[in-house]
Amino acid sequence: MASLAITFGSGAMTNSLADTQITDLFLMIGSNPDTSHPTIGLRIHQALDRGAKLIVVDPRKTKLAERADLWLRILPGTDVAFLNGVMNIILKEDLWDKKFVEERTEDFDELQKLIEKYTPAYTSELTGLSEEDLHRCARMFAAPGRHAIYHGMGITHYTTGTDRVKSIANLSMLCGKVGVEGGGCNPLRGQNNVQGACDMGALFNTLPGYGGLSNEELFDQYEKLWKVKLPRRPGKPATEVWENIFKGDIRGLYVFGEDPALADANIGHVQEALKEVDFLVVQDIFLTETAKMADVVLPAACFAEKDGTFTCTERRVQRVRKAVEPPGQAKPDWQIFCELSQKMGYEMGYESAEEVFEEIRKLLPQYAGITYGRIDQEGLQWPVPTEDHPGTPVLHTEKFTRGRGLFVPEDYIPPREPADETYPMLFTTGREYSRYNFSSMTGKTPEIDTIAPECLAEVNPTDAERMGIRQGSRIRISSRRGSVEMRTTITERSQEGTIFTTYNYAETPVNFLTLDALDRLSRTPEYKLCAIKVEVLEE
Repeated sequence: MASLAITFGSGAMTNSLADTQITDLFLMIGSNPDTSHPTIGLRIHQALDRGAKLIVVDPRKTKLAERADLWLRILPGTDVAFLNGVMNIILKEDLWDKKFVEERTEDFDELQKLIEKYTPAYTSELTGLSEEDLHRCARMFAAPGRHAIYHGMGITHYTTGTDRVKSIANLSMLCGKVGVEGGGCNPLRGQNNVQGACDMGALFNTLPGYGGLSNEELFDQYEKLWKVKLPRRPGKPATEVWENIFKGDIRGLYVFGEDPALADANIGHVQEALKEVDFLVVQDIFLTETAKMADVVLPAACFAEKDGTFTCTERRVQRVRKAVEPPGQAKPDWQIFCELSQKMGYEMGYESAEEVFEEIRKLLPQYAGITYGRIDQEGLQWPVPTEDHPGTPVLHTEKFTRGRGLFVPEDYIPPREPADETYPMLFTTGREYSRYNFSSMTGKTPEIDTIAPECLAEVNPTDAERMGIRQGSRIRISSRRGSVEMRTTITERSQEGTIFTTYNYAETPVNFLTLDALDRLSRTPEYKLCAIKVEVLEE
């Protein structure tokens, strides 16, 4: 989202999910919505049924790839080279939207200079794609019509994740596909309220509503309402907490709604840091792996046990209603925060989730026109500046949030950890349809185990023959950070030289393997690619 904030001025999905009904062509890159966002995946399948076109850019043969008009089996981690190469062809063949670029964007000359070297031949060498397929992709996307780009964590979970999103924005602007129904740049967020959490300022370097830390007017507004002096310095990104614990700069942690002992990259390092910290508080609905290490556990209410709102991936603010009372001592998060704050000497006198939301409306212009009454039946998409505003299904229709769209060209940087003699294969992960994230919730539902009882490593048949792996063989996968064991399934879905598996199983913690090198802007780890070696175990 940091990249869209730079290029467009707003770090959010530009269009609505309902637009899938009118989109003429989908460019799906770094996302497999059939498993990660099933309801969105269903919408896309329905669009294909009515005749929409589909380009899938994915190293793995997914179900959507099987339905695609063009499936580009790209080498893992080469998305920036691919996008630059496609733009090179669009410019060379004079397929770009000159009117849109001239009237609504800036720094186009910088883009032209950088992508000059990304000839079809050079791009083919970097990405493993044929020149013919690169030309076909460029012509399909640049053609007239409502063309949308959808991307997921297969784009952002790299040390160059923000470079990739900037390149996606560059391509969309170059072809004039932003600010129109059925088009746009559409990042699919990782969980149901990630957008809402970011909107509320749950980031290390912004105020709520994405206000900058140099904006004294905003600070004054918050300080008057909250009657407290706020620090001007940025916080620590969550991914940098662990090193700061070892340095002695962080001595206490309050973790809620997260299980870093399983979910972070290089969890061996994370677990050592959690043992090192002086005081650990975990607030969650279950006793997670992180909670097992805590000094204090605060039982929280789940979604069906509390009132409030979620803001989903399309910027839609929706009501959440309590269906049942929380069990035992469990309480809604907001109530726990209020009670703890009062014990620490600062009065948070909120009486309900709606009262908290009324404060949000006062402070965030994007939410100003949203009331519980207005979203009682159906959510609204921000920005909603006034109570008579209908919401904003499509962003940037007349001008970008920042005024003009900014081209930010980025050169291709190879993945941080390529395969070598010691670790000759690549490892990548994705979601299992029947499980949710790290099984903190779905792992406690026995019926799900009948659907997907264990974590399996997908091995390409060529690799399997070379290494003597049979269907169901047990293997040990090792990276420079750790090892994990699992059974195999032999399938052409995985690219030769790459092992794919899902990350959803607590009993098979694959993040012992993953790389914790960080994106320079977003500070997101390179979850999606690392070098490994494979050992076949005795049965």
